[in-house]
Amino acid sequence: MWMISACLAGEECRYDGRHGRIDTIARLVREGKAIQVCPEVLGGLSTPREPAEIIGGTGEDVLAGRARVMNRAGEDVTEAFIQGAKQALGQARRMGITKTLLKQNSPSCGSKQIYDGQFAGVRVPGEGVTVALLRQAGIEVYSEDEWIEVIGGED
Repeated sequence: MWMISACLAGEECRYDGRHGRIDTIARLVREGKAIQVCPEVLGGLSTPREPAEIIGGTGEDVLAGRARVMNRAGEDVTEAFIQGAKQALGQARRMGITKTLLKQNSPSCGSKQIYDGQFAGVRVPGEGVTVALLRQAGIEVYSEDEWIEVIGGED
């Protein structure tokens, strides 16, 4: 059983109210091989919402209190991101999930890169808040860029 970003399954839950559906990934949900999650919605944020970026570090830094998540309007949304990450981890634990497939670049779900906190579209190495928490709990995290390699051969 996998946990996947809801936007990759076709849910319109991205900050801009859109989705990033990948049909093969969405099929995992339909076939009962995955559950979908949007940590930002679980944390209480609305759809659509102002885009947010991590300021001063990565998701691990946010969890340690060394960085914040701010939206483009200047509002601190750190607590919503932390709560959403905790909710996602709780779901993973309840379902016995050990592998996740999450949306790259997101301040929640980015597993290899995130935006640099300047709202200029510049990506930097790092991970989002949910990814950091899941990895701390020993859960494997992959991005949609890796889905063929990690899911392609599985039933």
